Amino acid sequence: MSPIDSYRHLFGLTGRTYIVVAFLARLPLAMSQLGTLLLVSSATGSYGAGGFCAGALAVANAAGATFWGARADRLGQRRVVAFQSLAGAAGLVGILLVVGAGLPWGVAALVSAVAGLLLPQIGPLARVRWRPITSETGSRQHRLVDAAFSYEGAADEASFVLGPALVGLGVSVADPSVALALAAVALAVFGTWFALHETAVVTHAATSDRTGVVGRLLTPALVVLCAAQLLVGTVFGSVQTGTSVLATAAGSPGLTGYFHALLGIGSVLAGLAVAALPATIALPVRLRWFAVGLLVLSAPLLLVGSLLGLVPVLLVLGCTVAPYMITTFTLAERVTPPSRTGAAMTVLAASTGLGYALGAALAGRLADWGGHTPAYAVTVGAGAAAVLVSWGFRRLLGRAQARPLEAGPAPA
Repeated sequence: MSPIDSYRHLFGLTGRTYIVVAFLARLPLAMSQLGTLLLVSSATGSYGAGGFCAGALAVANAAGATFWGARADRLGQRRVVAFQSLAGAAGLVGILLVVGAGLPWGVAALVSAVAGLLLPQIGPLARVRWRPITSETGSRQHRLVDAAFSYEGAADEASFVLGPALVGLGVSVADPSVALALAAVALAVFGTWFALHETAVVTHAATSDRTGVVGRLLTPALVVLCAAQLLVGTVFGSVQTGTSVLATAAGSPGLTGYFHALLGIGSVLAGLAVAALPATIALPVRLRWFAVGLLVLSAPLLLVGSLLGLVPVLLVLGCTVAPYMITTFTLAERVTPPSRTGAAMTVLAASTGLGYALGAALAGRLADWGGHTPAYAVTVGAGAAAVLVSWGFRRLLGRAQARPLEAGPAPA
């Protein structure tokens, strides 16, 4: 089955409406981090303050992700995600009110953390739905699930193309507050719609534990995969901050979202192409070489001196981001008990958010000291660390993947 046929079959199982809603529901999280960064930075005049608030949102989102994922596994996504969507929208409005009132940025950081704690991880939860959705496809299920994870990785990256672009549009037309207001409305509408979709009920019925045995979540393999995701999150945070500094220095801060979106364009295309890779190339092998690509393709950031020079670098760097993330999430789904899949997916997302916070905060501090180049050095360092993790633990990941495969595909 070709990738195009796989995608056509997947979308036929859910209907086009679900695909659109699930995509739009993940945009608010992509918008909130950059929106908070630009809003607080413009209000305080400090990239460090903006990076800290954006990082607080990301850290809190990471800290709460495991809790919400476990609750979704136990209670079903419908109730949990509906609550998060409405409460998270209120949290984003709270950030706008605090910054608009001119309160100290420490208060904005606290409110950002509350908002981050409530924001739902739509992408990871959408991944959980695909195995139950494809449960009646017989021998094609394994390939369809792989294609679904490729699509979800591309959809996540596309959200980080459109999300920053919408933030940039809001800054260009008015100010960052417009972007956060739009994110709040989108979350309340599409997040709730995603929560109430019939696929949430099917997923809970298929994955809820009926034996009382829930299985182990934090295996050594999953911990390694969390480290891998933390590093790619560091790439996101540092690139976003470095690009903001470069665009502001060029007198065009409103272009930050558009330039950061360039990172996602190549990533979306490469993510969709992952479904065409032969199954004979093992997932741990893919992870190792995608990590090498992350390092090699991020190095030219250290030579960038203008916005024009940044364009090709971000486009090419994106080509390794989605394949790297798709591989980590697919590996996690393979080595995790079905009853803990929601928690596992949100743990990985939490690690990504924590890495974003680390990258944004560290790059922000270095940018206050030396501009965009030290901020981008954080990106290159994260790529080097990703190589060390993926190659250093290659045997562990290989053994972890082999065990479920020997026993056959995970039950739906």
